[in-house]
Amino acid sequence: MTVPSVPVYCANHPGVETSLRCNKCGKPICAKCAIRTPTGYRCKECVRGQLKVFETAVPVDFVLGFFTAGILSFFASLLVELISGIAGFFAFIIIFFAAPTVGVVIAEAVRYVTRKHRSRPLFLTIAVAVVLGAIPVVIFNVLSFSLFGLIFLGIFLFVATPVIYTRLSGIQLTR
Repeated sequence: MTVPSVPVYCANHPGVETSLRCNKCGKPICAKCAIRTPTGYRCKECVRGQLKVFETAVPVDFVLGFFTAGILSFFASLLVELISGIAGFFAFIIIFFAAPTVGVVIAEAVRYVTRKHRSRPLFLTIAVAVVLGAIPVVIFNVLSFSLFGLIFLGIFLFVATPVIYTRLSGIQLTR
């Protein structure tokens, strides 16, 4: 004789019957609430709590990272301006292929001054600092009516900023 099982309902959606449970806290969760992890399904609250463990940035990291990225971006923008004035059309090729390398250098310098601390807001702050660091050179190009200087700077920022963000955040594009 089998004993009929009592239906279990999702903790977040009381009208949805489920057989899943969070493998960390044991809370019943439906397929909409379940997040697949390498160790099984977890509820959103447990996943969010686990992600907070990896955020190690302190306020001084934001200041040091912002100024480091901004200053290095300013000098890189000056270099882009110099290359665009000297190399002409070949500047496009030089900048397009050199920007990722410059991005890696800036990211590693920021990683060094922030002592490898991590936080999504820190990474976004660094990306903003890279763009803001180029603003003086952009203003110079606007005032001197240098269209090519603006284009080359745009290419540099378009290529270098995502490289810096992905390098710092550890996003892997391939596995």
